[in-house]
Amino acid sequence: MKAVVLQAPHELSYQDVPDPLPFGERPVLVRVGAVGVCGSDLLRYAKGTAYHYPLVLGHEFSAVVEHPAPGGRLAAGDKVAVFPLLPNENDPLTRIGEPALGTGYDYFGSRRDGGMSELLWVPESNLIPVPSDVPLLHAAMVEPAAVALHAVLKLRVPAAGSALVIGAGPIGALAAQWLRILGWTRVLVADVDPAKREIMEQLGFETVDATGDTVAATVAAVPGGVDAAVEASGLAVTLLQALEVTAPRGQVMILGDLKSDVTVPRELVSSLIRRELTVLGTWNSKITPTGRSEWEMVVAHLVDGRLQVAPLISHAAPLDQAASLFDDMIARRVWSNKVLFAVSARAQAESQDRAIVAPPKVAVG
Repeated sequence: MKAVVLQAPHELSYQDVPDPLPFGERPVLVRVGAVGVCGSDLLRYAKGTAYHYPLVLGHEFSAVVEHPAPGGRLAAGDKVAVFPLLPNENDPLTRIGEPALGTGYDYFGSRRDGGMSELLWVPESNLIPVPSDVPLLHAAMVEPAAVALHAVLKLRVPAAGSALVIGAGPIGALAAQWLRILGWTRVLVADVDPAKREIMEQLGFETVDATGDTVAATVAAVPGGVDAAVEASGLAVTLLQALEVTAPRGQVMILGDLKSDVTVPRELVSSLIRRELTVLGTWNSKITPTGRSEWEMVVAHLVDGRLQVAPLISHAAPLDQAASLFDDMIARRVWSNKVLFAVSARAQAESQDRAIVAPPKVAVG
């Protein structure tokens, strides 16, 4: 089969690799439909942060069942989204339903080969059914959408609550949509990129030009400030902005993984104390309990149309273009938002449908 292999930093190759071998409890062979590029994939490519090399990247992916587990709940031809975390069953946190908070777990596209390949064996318990009419490209967005949902579900929703999301990349854009779905009355989205702000405006959000100090100035115009700030950029400066613009008794959600150290001034710490802010962290998502999980909520809202992912997709490229596209993204030769690779023929056909994939807004260079 074909796969994209990260041989070393800045060295991606599209090549023949051995077919995967089954592992785990009730393994299911799936044919990968589409796979997304996460910021962590770019770091593994450009900064050498992979656990090991060579590595097949990709932890955000959809698939179609090729060979189901005998007597299982899935049939050949079923569409699925793949939960990438493989729990350590011996960890006590796994036993209470929190495998992502434990240690010793495995992970597709990170600690083991992932979804930038044609075929994979996946334990049946890691597969979330997706209705047949959900495009494979959209089903590949279930993982990041679940990560965003897991974060904002931690926030208390006050009456007439206002929230600010700083960062309109895919995770921030998904978080903003979840805030609106979950009942926040007013949701603002800040970003320095005018194309990303335009997408959010088309989705019906108020936007803020985050250049300079305009975030703080704009939020100051909201009576009492914002009740919650979601930091989704992963930058030191935007984390400080989130801490500054939140109203008394408000909440700050740290969703972005910081790319550098941050120094919090003493005066700001004193202000946090006096405002009695709640600062929250978030990590990953949950596929339990069955029937009421975050992943199933994502799928349900993709189906009912309240969660919109097509406007966020800037690329749906064939897998053999991975090396050049990764290089272009790192060098900023192209504008990108959510980059997906259409791996299967079915997903490649979908990539031609503009109802499924939004055209790129900006080309740079």
